Amino acid sequence: EVTEKLEEVVMIWTKQIRQVLVESEQIRREADHVGPSAELEHWKSRMSSFNSLLDEIKSSRVKKIISILQAARSKTLQQWKELDRSITIAANEAKDNVRYLYTLDKFFGPLAHASPVMMEHIPSLMNAVFMIFCTSPYYNTSEHMTSLFLKITNQMINTCKTYLCEG
Repeated sequence: EVTEKLEEVVMIWTKQIRQVLVESEQIRREADHVGPSAELEHWKSRMSSFNSLLDEIKSSRVKKIISILQAARSKTLQQWKELDRSITIAANEAKDNVRYLYTLDKFFGPLAHASPVMMEHIPSLMNAVFMIFCTSPYYNTSEHMTSLFLKITNQMINTCKTYLCEG
């Protein structure tokens, strides 16, 4: 009876965690004017969410329940282990992406506040993006790179618009 109750609890947790994972994989809808710092903020937020989830999973309360179910040879543990692995991967991806995107942060300010003759910043920025593409185990997908380049382009357009309207 205790095992059944604990299995119910784990199944509820499993459902909630799956929901978090599904939501994290959904395509983001962003406005056309969103710049590259929004990409960094997105990954920082995602890192915070998954780290909180990992902290909860590693809590003594959860560990006790899992160990009781292991002793009872519960079949719910297979799903739990897969979810635990998925969360760990998602947390590692977010942490890694934040680390790499922080290397671009120093370019975001000048890109936003420069005159349209911002060409001096572009080669260094592109070199940094290229290094991320070459070295990041997670961020080097066409999806992530396209999103980043789109935001960089948006920022360049916004900077030019601002310059024209103020000039």
